[in-house]
Amino acid sequence: MSKYDYDLFVIGAGSGGVRSARLAAQLGKRVAVAEESKPGGTCVVRGCVPKKFMVYGAEFGNAIKSAQKYGWSVGDVSFDWAALRDSIQTEVARLSGIYSNVLEKNGATLYSERAEFVDDHTVRLTTSGKEVTAETILIAVGGRPWMPPIKGAEHAIMSDDAFLLDKLPESILIIGGGYIASEFAGIFAGMGVKTVQAYRGDQLLKGFDDDVRSVAGTHQKLLGIDTRFNISPTEIKKTTGGYIVTFDDGSKIGTDLVFMATGRKAHTAGLGLDKAGVDMSKSGAVVVDEFSRSSVKHIYAVGDVTDRVNLTPVAIREGAAFVDTVYNDRPTAYDHNEIASAVFTIPPIGVVGLNETEARAVYGDDMEVYTTSFKPMKNALAEKEQRCYMKLITEGKTERVVGIHIVGDDSPEIIQALGICVKAGLTKADFDRTCAVHPTLAEEIVTLKARAS
Repeated sequence: MSKYDYDLFVIGAGSGGVRSARLAAQLGKRVAVAEESKPGGTCVVRGCVPKKFMVYGAEFGNAIKSAQKYGWSVGDVSFDWAALRDSIQTEVARLSGIYSNVLEKNGATLYSERAEFVDDHTVRLTTSGKEVTAETILIAVGGRPWMPPIKGAEHAIMSDDAFLLDKLPESILIIGGGYIASEFAGIFAGMGVKTVQAYRGDQLLKGFDDDVRSVAGTHQKLLGIDTRFNISPTEIKKTTGGYIVTFDDGSKIGTDLVFMATGRKAHTAGLGLDKAGVDMSKSGAVVVDEFSRSSVKHIYAVGDVTDRVNLTPVAIREGAAFVDTVYNDRPTAYDHNEIASAVFTIPPIGVVGLNETEARAVYGDDMEVYTTSFKPMKNALAEKEQRCYMKLITEGKTERVVGIHIVGDDSPEIIQALGICVKAGLTKADFDRTCAVHPTLAEEIVTLKARAS
């Protein structure tokens, strides 16, 4: 008999934690999971799933306008925020229930309360006070929104709050220039809210390809978003009619609602990692090796809490690799290179591999860049100014494709397939000899010409 209550205790029932728990339980291990919120984690409960539903909702307004150019008669149109909000939360509850059922059906125990470390083999369930022990512990608590400690910050909402607003404001100020800020700016503008997006940098989407950043900025303006750059907030003041935000350049912006989208951090505060001897980075992330093992040999961590590649599918793959490593005698380090991802701005962005700056740092002049920019067919009759932009980057004499960047409708769907091509090491010649599917937006990726010097 084991001296521990469980073979595996997982802290966090998000995608990575549930995948790990399910696979370990299927191997006959005694598994328990603790979750302080709803099972499903950030993605299902307060992230990519409800956010994408909101993007769909925001897009319908422009789609109705465009429909008139395609011969459809459109009568009185109105938008009911409460109806969309409640429909989304109903679906979130359904999906969260599936996560709970997955654990139950596979024999894992789910504790619906927060767990904190007592020592390196023991956690305390904070609601009941119960202490349980485990031979192996997996930390999968994800991340949480973070905002700068400025005066009046308590008056601002964060992304977690945006899904549950009682009503839509007439105006909103979104502070931040990353993917969350840019996505929500498009959502609120699409729902008819007067939207200002303020960012401390000089272009949106830091870390993305420079040309993609430029195109995305243009699209934000075409949505009617008032983008302000090179300013940081210093104070949020509540007034009788809303809020006034003061910035470091002395400017002030009045608004009905302030939305801070200034980043996310690992959700490790108060977890008691110091009691377990687990090392953390300066930002609070759990430091792990390539096998997701922490500084304590029987404590592992996967997903956003490690601050490696903060994407749901990555957390799932890391969780599966953890089970292979610990329970299948098959040490597996998940490859974090060439992972395709998307930003659900309007229109969206799809990316895989290196951007141009990164590629030039690696390959110098031994690389080639292919680009195109065009108005998608659907936008021609609709008289929309949004354009599609594509960039393909190759290296060496074989012209192996090392990066693809797309801004335009359906780019997340397209980049999923193109991610296979980049991961497989295909070349520009492989793309060139692939016949186009006409007429589509995606066909342009196999007809690209080198960018003019």
